[in-house]
Amino acid sequence: MTLKRPQGPSGRLVWVEHQSRVLVDNPLGDPSLRRFPVWLPAQYDQPAHQGKRFPVFYDLVGYLGSGASHVSWRPFDETIPERVARLIHEKAMGPVILVFPDCFTALGGNQYINSSAIGRYADYLTREIVPFIDREFRTLSARDHRGIFGKSSGGYGALVHGMKYPDTWGGVACHSGDAYFDFTYRSDWPNTLNELARHRPRARKAGAISVSREMRGVERGLDDGRVRRFLEMIWGKDKPSGQESHALMNLCMAASYDPDPRAPNGFRLPFNLETGELIPARWARWLQHDPIHMVTRHARALKSLKALFIDCGWRDQYHIHYGSRILARHLEALHIPHRYEEFDDTHSGIDYRLERSLPVLFKALKN
Repeated sequence: MTLKRPQGPSGRLVWVEHQSRVLVDNPLGDPSLRRFPVWLPAQYDQPAHQGKRFPVFYDLVGYLGSGASHVSWRPFDETIPERVARLIHEKAMGPVILVFPDCFTALGGNQYINSSAIGRYADYLTREIVPFIDREFRTLSARDHRGIFGKSSGGYGALVHGMKYPDTWGGVACHSGDAYFDFTYRSDWPNTLNELARHRPRARKAGAISVSREMRGVERGLDDGRVRRFLEMIWGKDKPSGQESHALMNLCMAASYDPDPRAPNGFRLPFNLETGELIPARWARWLQHDPIHMVTRHARALKSLKALFIDCGWRDQYHIHYGSRILARHLEALHIPHRYEEFDDTHSGIDYRLERSLPVLFKALKN
């Protein structure tokens, strides 16, 4: 690993507070008052640039993250502001404003979409945070100067926002963004079912059982109480295990992709909790949110973008590279301008890939 020291002026980190009206009374009881960082390049405060306005990029973090995590010290690595300051110093890109929204939830995050089970986080970003930042800072406030980027769930969010909100975003960079749900999510659900089984209403007993009686209700994707008990355990625990965190992630995805206000906890489950059988009607709701199925419906919006950058490591432990390839193939078939890259790495520790994407976004959005 080559340790890159900060070079050139470091810029300035500003912490802002925003009281959301969109997030008031959200289903999870998460705070509507959010405090998050905004990074201003050194040029923002220089007399030579007095009154100058700058492109603005929004950073969507991955699951279990928040905007603040991308500005904190890390060993043998740069923070996102340090990396961008260096790229500006090296003239790989010009100065931009960086925004690091806080979209964390009691389910460990969200997919930056509207959900009746989690909250209207797409509206929060596009209808509240973007206008708020444009009022508070010297941004180039047109969509043609506004980019959105992220990794993992953040990459998914950036890509979906480019599809559904092209009037807000002019450029998108998606790093290892969730795609091809049949590979990325479906294979992990057996582990989640095992975790949830620890919290079933009645403890299992050895001997004869009636499976039909045991599975009543859960065959329709409804919680029999085990999901609620699992969530209460997580919320009362100091340190969830890796398996528990993955189970929480799958529940977060269910709440994102198949919300139902009439269901326990406000969402449905895609698998029978007792038999592990896929529930086709419920899984179909998930697939409606899968980028490989969304791309055709949103081709016109994607074509309107000034830049679309997608990449993934070919050793991604969540197998996202397969979905990325399917997505890139669809983009090619639809003649949607984009840049797709692969690299020799996994899903983890790949912030260095911003050195490929952010200069692309800046070149497209600077004028």
